[in-house]
Amino acid sequence: MKITKSIFVLSLFLSLAACSSNQSLQEYYVDNADNPNFLSVDLPVSLLNVEKAELNSEEREALETLRKMNILAFKKTPENASDYTLEKANVKAILSNSKFTELMKVNTSYGRGTVKYLGDEDAIDEVVIYGDSDDKGFMLVRILGKNMNPAKLVQFIQALEKSDYRGEGLADIGSFFKD
Repeated sequence: MKITKSIFVLSLFLSLAACSSNQSLQEYYVDNADNPNFLSVDLPVSLLNVEKAELNSEEREALETLRKMNILAFKKTPENASDYTLEKANVKAILSNSKFTELMKVNTSYGRGTVKYLGDEDAIDEVVIYGDSDDKGFMLVRILGKNMNPAKLVQFIQALEKSDYRGEGLADIGSFFKD
């Protein structure tokens, strides 16, 4: 009886340890929000100022699927280069999880990036944009919503163009990466 109980307790412990070793993207955001190497910004949909905009029904429907946007940026400096390498590896490990579906890869003169999502093709709950530059650092953008549809991205962009949004909340990010 003692052996069975010991095996059960050991199995339970190993199961919990295995679960906790797979950090989620949300946990990564929370764990690093107060880290001085990071800048963390949460932008609610209300910041887009679309209430006053004249939107058609498709644009309004596209916006209603959006809840908020989270941004986490790591600025690389000579002093934190080893932290940058470690954190970049941590993020890539999280994003390599099979629950993320890759939408596209981007290579530009500014750096490399990927766009991934969680959910079904026609009912996305989270879009993740990751980009890094070995000179500047990296940035993670989470766009959270409910049943977002990639085909309605055009309507979302059109609605944003009609909004009164002036980039509030994003100025910190630009200055964060400036030399």
